[in-house]
Amino acid sequence: MEHDGQLELYAAVADQLKEAHTRVRALQVPEGVRMALTRKLLVITAAAKHDLADAARRLERFNKDLDEGRIPDEDR
Repeated sequence: MEHDGQLELYAAVADQLKEAHTRVRALQVPEGVRMALTRKLLVITAAAKHDLADAARRLERFNKDLDEGRIPDEDR
């Protein structure tokens, strides 16, 4: 049963990652900012391979930051 829960979480994280990438592509921000956000999503994707629950938390925090307009500066 626990394995089924992992598969469901994996599918949910994968869907949310796809949606987050779509959101980032649609943002009207400088290319440097878009690249920084994309790098964050790639880090979350890599983390999902090792700690799915942590990746889900990171992705939730990433989406919350986007929702609240907390976007990194271009020079970061």
